[in-house]
Parts: sequence; C-alpha cells; structure tokens
Amino acid sequence: MITVLQRVRQARVEVDGQVSGQIAQGLLVLVCAEQGDTEQEADKLLAKILKLRIFSDDAGKMNRSVQDVGGGLLIVSQFTLAADTRGGNRPSFTPAAKPEEGLRLYNYMVAQAQQCYAAGPVQTGVFGADMQVHLVNDGPVTIPMRIPPATATADA
Repeated sequence: MITVLQRVRQARVEVDGQVSGQIAQGLLVLVCAEQGDTEQEADKLLAKILKLRIFSDDAGKMNRSVQDVGGGLLIVSQFTLAADTRGGNRPSFTPAAKPEEGLRLYNYMVAQAQQCYAAGPVQTGVFGADMQVHLVNDGPVTIPMRIPPATATADA
C-alpha cells in the first residue's frame, strides 16, 4: 500500500459541494491499495501512521505522534498514487488494485482506524468519487510511505 501523509492544521473533503469528512489538527492520509495488497499491509501501514513521530514537542522537535497530540485522521482514497510514469506522457495505473479490491482494503483500513484509534476523530472521503480536498499543511510536512505487498517482499 502507498500513502502520502500530510500533517495538517485542518483538512476537509467535499463531494458535490457536501463535506464528507473534516478534521482540525491531525493527518490527511491519502491511501492507495496496490495489486497483491492484503489486510496485512493495511494493518502495517496503519500501525506506522499512528506511531510516526512527526508532530512537534515543546522544544520544536518532531517527536510526537498523531496519537500523542490527539489529532484527527482524514483518510482519503487516491489510486493515482500508484501511477507509473516511466513510459510516455500518460501515467499508467496498472499497479493499483482493481476498484473492488481497492474499495475492500480502503474500507478495511478505515474500519481498523475507527476501531483502534481513540485519540481523535477518524473521517473519510468517498471512495471513487470526484473529491475536492482542502487542507492547511502544517510545516509543511508531507511524507510518502509504502508498504510493499507481501508477495513483492518475498520475491525481493
């Protein structure tokens, strides 16, 4: 799975002019399931997101996690994170999971976050929708992360 984390002061997602998810301080989590991904990759990714120390402590050092600061999570599906731009000028999205599998893994990750994260709100976008994402990036701090499918790590 691929994610781009953005530390935000606030963020919201709108679909057809309606807010589908909104947080104050926390993390905007753009997430993409790749072919071969399973719940295991989603669990690893979520665990890393919740523990990643990218919020400032009293000394101004990035030493606190989203859990430590009680920040929100705004989880938004974004299959374009799997873009392969190596050939030509039009990205290929073949590394992304098929839509049904992407939806299943996205829903799984959201459900896991809602179940195990009590420090702040867990909000979402709408899978497959044309979304407008509004955010105030804090820092700016933007961190890409990838948890390769288990089959890819076994072959490597």
